[in-house]
Amino acid sequence: MDNYVITIARGFGSGGKDIGTRLSKRLGIPCYERQLLTMASEKSGIAESVFVENDERLRGIKLTGLMHRLPQTKATVLEPHEKAFVSDENVFNIQSELIRTLAKTESCIIIGKCADDILKEYDNVLSVYIEAPRSACVASIREKMHVSEERANYLIRTTDKYRAKYYSYYTGGKDWTNPINYDCILNSDRLGRENCVDVICDMLKTKLKVNFN
Repeated sequence: MDNYVITIARGFGSGGKDIGTRLSKRLGIPCYERQLLTMASEKSGIAESVFVENDERLRGIKLTGLMHRLPQTKATVLEPHEKAFVSDENVFNIQSELIRTLAKTESCIIIGKCADDILKEYDNVLSVYIEAPRSACVASIREKMHVSEERANYLIRTTDKYRAKYYSYYTGGKDWTNPINYDCILNSDRLGRENCVDVICDMLKTKLKVNFN
């Protein structure tokens, strides 16, 4: 493949989306996060609100006994008239197929969505995990969302919990924060976000032999 893909998993407040946006500008390639939900909705005919509700969360799945009934994430996508068309698993499958299509057809950045695991067999992918100390994440969220320190801590705790359970469910029990899952782990507080962009660009050259100015 001539194209390449950067997947970014991130702790809430660590600046992963911001770093992805900066990378997009630096490399001149699209960065997909929220846009994937719109694209998946248009592709499937399912209301976008369903994808939003399911975005890195377990929308309709009971968490009791979660790991005893992991889904087959490569199941065939159902037709709209079938009863389970808007099940969590099928919504995930539609989104996953879209991610695979993007990986085959264009250079891009994909934030979240278990993209690192979905594309783990692709040799044109660089997977990155971005994290920062809680204090830095709290400060970032307070500045961006204008909330109290208590609210920021709550948002970090609940959002990261959602993401961890979602990732575990759809990857067969993998730990979202396990460094083994990724090519590169970055502390955005220590490095600074712009330096994170520099490191990822260097990794592209090293792992995927990408040439750019």
